[in-house]
Amino acid sequence: MVTAENALSIKEWNRSASELDAYKLRDDFPILKRWVHGKPLVYLDNAASSQKPQAVIDAIEKVYTDSYSNIHRGVHALSQECTSAYEEAREKVQNFLNAAHSKEIIFVRNATEAINLVVSSYGRTNLSRGDEIVISAMEHHANIVPWQILCQQTGAVLRVAPMTDEGELQLDEYKKLLNDKTRFVSIVHISNALGTINPIRDIIAAAHDRGVPVLIDGAQSAPHTSIDVQELDCDFFVFSGHKLYGPSGIGVLYGKTEFLDSMPPYQGGGDMISYVSFEKTLYNDLPYKFEAGTPHIAGAIGLGAAIDYLTSIGLDSIAAYEQELLEYATRALAEIPEVRIIGAAKEKAAVISFLIGDIHPHDVGTILDQQGVAIRTGHHCAQPIMDRFGIPATARASLAFYNTREEIDALIAGIKKVIEVFG
Repeated sequence: MVTAENALSIKEWNRSASELDAYKLRDDFPILKRWVHGKPLVYLDNAASSQKPQAVIDAIEKVYTDSYSNIHRGVHALSQECTSAYEEAREKVQNFLNAAHSKEIIFVRNATEAINLVVSSYGRTNLSRGDEIVISAMEHHANIVPWQILCQQTGAVLRVAPMTDEGELQLDEYKKLLNDKTRFVSIVHISNALGTINPIRDIIAAAHDRGVPVLIDGAQSAPHTSIDVQELDCDFFVFSGHKLYGPSGIGVLYGKTEFLDSMPPYQGGGDMISYVSFEKTLYNDLPYKFEAGTPHIAGAIGLGAAIDYLTSIGLDSIAAYEQELLEYATRALAEIPEVRIIGAAKEKAAVISFLIGDIHPHDVGTILDQQGVAIRTGHHCAQPIMDRFGIPATARASLAFYNTREEIDALIAGIKKVIEVFG
């Protein structure tokens, strides 16, 4: 058991973990000063959505109080200022992912819409009856259901790469699924339900050996580790702003130019055209071909501010600190006999799904909430994972760089309270 006698002090432990000072950075997040049910808020639901630093809040407020106007259309000052800020945000995303061109960055609502865009535009154009799509057994529903719909519409076939009891992708079995019928691979980088970090370089390389394009779902990886899409050589990469300490309602699709150029528009309307008559329409250049209508202007600018904020801290420092938090939390949970952790991959991000005896996860979450501890309970939009482990749901604590060892201690105390209540 971790006690005051055998544990490092908070300050000593932070110094040993990394140069990142979580306690100082917490001051950047107004909501973390809240109390819930008479207890200080312990927010451990970051895989669902992260909290927002003041810099992001200020950037959004500035758009609406200083320079808001529609973009790409007006010649007046406000439109020009807002257009410039929106396109600067695109360049920030380009640099964040190390994309070759800013035109390879498409703003969408979230990772879900980004996947649906690829399914609808690339999938419906290039896949037909008998073609195969490969995903993994640990996908979020957003990377399952759109492909199922495509299969229903085209007659294509969905293949699923299995995982081990530890929650690791069976890479050899994945490679066996690749064949002359394989037309697309779409794989999660980090599992939202298990924390498993998939070997995406090997996954991409194996698919490319057969000339098969690959989409990487980076919703859980982009906020926590450095991403270089050119080095990875993925063909598509998606993420959501709200998990990246930015606004909700904004997300990103990265796609290699050669793919995006060949794909038809996802939606029709204003700004995605260069010429319209009743006889024909000519489409706009990238990236605007895929951004029909007025976009989430403030959302994109807020996402740019979030990227600036994360970059100022350093993704490598964030990853190192969160790994130490994960190790501390895992050791502490392992000391409680009633706790069973679901997912024990060797390569794992700071996500811990667990069960407490036969207590339903919703009851766990309710009691923890009364202690001020916010976790997620349920199937986490990953029901096939629950089916794989023969369980209906889990409790999930997901960590961020503003979390502390002290907060993990609060989680442990809350779990002990759950066990006490249920005897």
